[in-house]
Amino acid sequence: MNLDKLTWQKQFISEESAIILDVRTPEEFEISRIPNSKNIDFYNPQNFMQEIEKLDKDSSYYVYCRTGVRSANSCQLMSELGFKKVYNLLGGIVEWNGEINN
Repeated sequence: MNLDKLTWQKQFISEESAIILDVRTPEEFEISRIPNSKNIDFYNPQNFMQEIEKLDKDSSYYVYCRTGVRSANSCQLMSELGFKKVYNLLGGIVEWNGEINN
């Protein structure tokens, strides 16, 4: 499900066990990231699939990338794998105006 930045942030904050996934490259992740996010590089497909398979399919995942394209693809893939609660940040970190770790 695609969510705008305000809805994405409000919904994430309201869920205690929610997980933020950053699907950008490790280099992008090092430059800036949303606090408490876990990095799984979408551009490394073999590792991406291995890491996704380790995740609990019943948890909620809030997924973002730079502009929202990789995260939308990641959400689609996760849904196909049986994840029920995956939320894409529309516009990615470029549109994000919340807290960022540099």
